[in-house]
Amino acid sequence: MASEIERKFLVKNDGWRAQVARSSHYRQGYLTEGGPCSIRVRIDGERAFLNIKSATLGIQRSEYEYPIPLPDAEEMLDRFSIGLLIEKTRHFVDYAGHRWEIDVFEGANAGLVVAEIELQSADEAFELPPWAGEEVSDDPRYYNVCLAHHPYTEWQR
Repeated sequence: MASEIERKFLVKNDGWRAQVARSSHYRQGYLTEGGPCSIRVRIDGERAFLNIKSATLGIQRSEYEYPIPLPDAEEMLDRFSIGLLIEKTRHFVDYAGHRWEIDVFEGANAGLVVAEIELQSADEAFELPPWAGEEVSDDPRYYNVCLAHHPYTEWQR
């Protein structure tokens, strides 16, 4: 079974920007609401993917991802997306032997910056970078599927 082990942290400063190896702009939408899984279409430049992820809370979830034709992805986003489209730039940063993905959100989620690290096991040790702040792995508000329905700019903070 395909599995993702991911931890999420808020980003507290721009110290990561000097270490960016590459960046990608993502546009993604969700085709389901509630239920045992989320089904997402993501466009990454000229590539597109269909992603199915279990709707469980926590750092470990089942995940399946498949490439799909770009025109199909564009049509699915236009016709079938539920909630807002998520737009963000993902920056890839290598730090202390691990690859970090920093998502800088746009549109209705502007102002939100989240760092994610994917691990091989739930108990894998890693060094927390100085720009990583509070862990939000167990807070469903920070899941992209939730941000499509309850955008960051509308939160009561």
